[in-house]
This record gives sequence, C-alpha cells and structure tokens, in this order.
Amino acid sequence: MEDLLTIILAGGVGSRLHPLTEERAKPAVPFGGKYRIIDFTLANCLHSGMRKVLVLTQYRSHSLQKHLRDGWSIFNPELGEYITTVPPQMRKGGEWYAGTADAIYQNLFLLRRSEASNVLVLSGDHIYRMDYAAMLDFHRQQNAAVTIACMKVSREEAGSFGIMNVGDDMNITAFEEKPAQPQGIPGDPDHCLASMGIYIFSMDLLEHALMEDHRDADSAHDFGHDILPKLIGSQRICAYRFGRQTGRVTPDNYWRDVGTIDSYYEANMDLLKPVPSLNLYQDDWPIRTYQSQPPPARTVPGASGSEGVFINSIVAGGTIIAGGSVQHSILFPRVHVGDEAVVRESILFEGVEVGDNARLGNCIVDKHVRIPAGETIGLDRDRDAARFTISPKGVVVVPKGYRFEDSDQK
Repeated sequence: MEDLLTIILAGGVGSRLHPLTEERAKPAVPFGGKYRIIDFTLANCLHSGMRKVLVLTQYRSHSLQKHLRDGWSIFNPELGEYITTVPPQMRKGGEWYAGTADAIYQNLFLLRRSEASNVLVLSGDHIYRMDYAAMLDFHRQQNAAVTIACMKVSREEAGSFGIMNVGDDMNITAFEEKPAQPQGIPGDPDHCLASMGIYIFSMDLLEHALMEDHRDADSAHDFGHDILPKLIGSQRICAYRFGRQTGRVTPDNYWRDVGTIDSYYEANMDLLKPVPSLNLYQDDWPIRTYQSQPPPARTVPGASGSEGVFINSIVAGGTIIAGGSVQHSILFPRVHVGDEAVVRESILFEGVEVGDNARLGNCIVDKHVRIPAGETIGLDRDRDAARFTISPKGVVVVPKGYRFEDSDQK
C-alpha cells in the first residue's frame, strides 16, 4: 500500500472508562485475557497490508508507547515500513489536540512528508476485525473523495453515532453526528446507518478540509461534528458497509466501542459465549500482541483438599487456581486464586491475587491487587460503593494497586 498512510487516533482521555484509564490511555487498557484494545486495530492494519502507520498519542501515553515498542516493532524501516508513535508536537502553537481533526491538523507535516495519495483514519479504541484493503479497493472503484465505513444499528442506539443517509449508489447525501431524532433506513425505519469512525480521504482533500476547519473559530475540530457534514454535497462521499463478503477476513459483523465500563465488560463477556460473535480462534486473522513468557496455567488442590477448577473461562499463562473455583470469568497472566475462593463473571488483570475463601462476582480487578482472605466484592452494593467505582449496570471496578485496609474487611 505504497500510496496509503494510516493514522490511528489514540490520544483520548477515556474518562468514561475510569478508573481503568487512571494510569493508561484507553487504547492501552487490557482486553480478553492477553491483549490491549489497540491490538485489534493494529492487527487489522497488519493483515490488510498497511505498513505505514502513525499512532497519535496524548494523555497518559507511557503504557501505550511501551506496549507498541515491545509488541509492535515488527516492520522494517529500510523498506519504508513503520508503526510510529507521535505525541503532540506543538508545531502549531502550545495547545494540546483539541479534537480528532485537530490532532491530524497538528501533524500535517507528517502527511506531506509521506507522499501518500490517500489517508486511512482509524480509532485505536474499538474491538473488531476488518480488512481495510477491501475498503480501499471500494474507495478507488467508486472514485470517491471520502469513504466512510458504516454499519446498521437500531434507532435506540443511533443517538450515540454519526448517522448518514445513503442513496442507491452508496453516495452519502446527509450526515449528522449524534442526532436527537435519527432518520431510519428507507424500508427499514427501525434501523439507521452509523459511522464506525473509519475514514479514507484523498490526501489533497483532507489537507484542504483540515486547514479550512482550523480557520473556523466556531468549530469543535471533530470529523463527525465538523469536517464530514461540511463536505456533503460538494464531494463524492461514499458509504462502505461493514461485514461485506469481500476481503481476506472471515466476516463476523462484530464491532464494539468499549468506551464505558459496561460496554467494556460486556465485550469481554462476549468472548465466553459458546459461539462468540468475535471468534479469536480463527486462523485467518490472528490478533497479535506483546506478551511475556509465563509458564502454563494450572489448577492444583488447596490445603482444604478442594480441587482448583475453572468453568467456561479464559485463563492466561502463569495463572494458578489453588483449590478455588473460577466460573465464566477472564483471568489475565499470573493471577492466583486461593483455596475455596470463588470468582464468578469477573475480569482479573495481571498479577491479581485472590485470598482463600474470598468471593468475587460481577467485577473488574485491575493489576497487582491483593484481595485478602475472606473478602467479598460484587455481593454487597452499599459496601462496594463506599470503596469502589460501580457502573450503571452494577459492575464493580477495583483500581490498579488498590490496598485493602483493615476497615475494608469489616
């Protein structure tokens, strides 16, 4: 893809995922027992043949940059291939990125230097698999100035997306970001066509649009709010339906914005379904990541004689279940579950230790938390609310490195 530059936007604050984003950017949040969220976008780039990738970072970027260095230093710069992290350069003044469009505007010098004729703009915080090469082929076949990937959503969900109207030739005739009264699809009024935040621009048009937007003092400098609505009618802007049969990846039509605790938790739990909507076990599109080399996971009897067991769970390397029970849960590397402890419908990040006889349910425990023997989490809402964050749907989140005091156990 010599004529294509890929830009991944990975600098958002991720405030709705707090406290998981208290010390890391949202794309760096662990997912699925071994991955980081950004791995799914990067794996799509890898398998789609995208070899020139800029990752624009900003807030709390150390963990993300370390992950990219350790796990994604796989391209050969001598062949013009790269995955490069780009923190704010302040080349246009002393301001941080003011929006998705402004993030790219502040790095226009890198776009010009690339000599690419098209730009693929992606978000680094969605869970999905997609062959971008097929979308690029569609973009060229349609002779489009902009192509936007879209999917069908219910009208109830539509207020959270950019919604478009599309003609018979897939030309977009209207675009509105997060409308209060979304317009349904003709012939299917209960559903709308929603933008996935995946765009292909011609380089010249993108540069012109960003410069015009920068001069607009009233702009929020956002693609959905500002850039795209202004281009409708003046350029050929096409919609590309997600989940098409074209491309190398087996279509699964799974896409999730994991921007809240509840959506993040549900996307993880989706992986535990007997036939998951996102099948990580397909050989034609593996998700790459960085991982250390822990020993295999194992179960052993506890001191009480109880056998360690896990049922319908994902259990990563280095984990030991010593007489405890893990059910419908996801355990990252090097988790230890003590004797007669019970973990149900929970996500335990790397290095979590669950003490003997502890009870955990419907919770997310961030890295390196030691849960004392006999502790309960997710079973007493009032007690949990005094100590931890609880999502609207009742998921309890224990922050990274939380230290239990004597008062916690009363």
